[in-house]
Amino acid sequence: MPLPLLLFDCDGTLVDSEPLLAEEMSIGLNSVGLPFSPSDYLGEFRGSRFRNIVARLQASHGEVGIDQLNSMETTMRANLTKRLAQELTTIPGAKEALQQLSAYPSAVVSNGPEAKIRTALQATGLDSYFAERLFSGYTANCWKPEPCLHLYAASIMGFNPAHCIAIDDALVGVRAALEAGMKVIHLNRFPDAETTPENAIMISNMFQLPAVVRQLSQEVSPSTEPYYSEGK
Repeated sequence: MPLPLLLFDCDGTLVDSEPLLAEEMSIGLNSVGLPFSPSDYLGEFRGSRFRNIVARLQASHGEVGIDQLNSMETTMRANLTKRLAQELTTIPGAKEALQQLSAYPSAVVSNGPEAKIRTALQATGLDSYFAERLFSGYTANCWKPEPCLHLYAASIMGFNPAHCIAIDDALVGVRAALEAGMKVIHLNRFPDAETTPENAIMISNMFQLPAVVRQLSQEVSPSTEPYYSEGK
């Protein structure tokens, strides 16, 4: 039986980049007068597109000039890239899960820029599992929580959404994949603060992932015909 496509989120699912990202966001946003703390990202905004966070903050604290925002974001991302290359680690159990699931077709689906995804995977040695199968919201021009990024990745990989399993730690990604019509596994590392949405399957750590994927694989049976969405 053909195996389903596994679509992995990156930040917080494969690599422990979110604390670094939250710190650099806080430094950058505060430098342009937008109050923001690392706990804000790790709480309310985890997994969200950066410009959506900026828009929310500007609505509460006032507009910032576009040139100033662009300069701040460039500096923030450059500093983050350096820290990812030097400090980044994998989420516990992620490498072991990828090793056990290596027979499955897989890809990374992330709201982050492709360069950031590549840096994170290379820094942690996970790049060999995915090669060029990286799908960024900035490349597809659509971001979670909209379903279009997952649908874009599935279409390029030649899979029907119903024959995909998405793995994500952030609620924006879980909801996006559910709306795309995929099976969804929620890596809920903060069960006291987050509730797994209905129809998603919760795991508390990545060591649990292979068994759940194998169980779901019995329910998700790809046809032998490739799938392409309209307009792709």
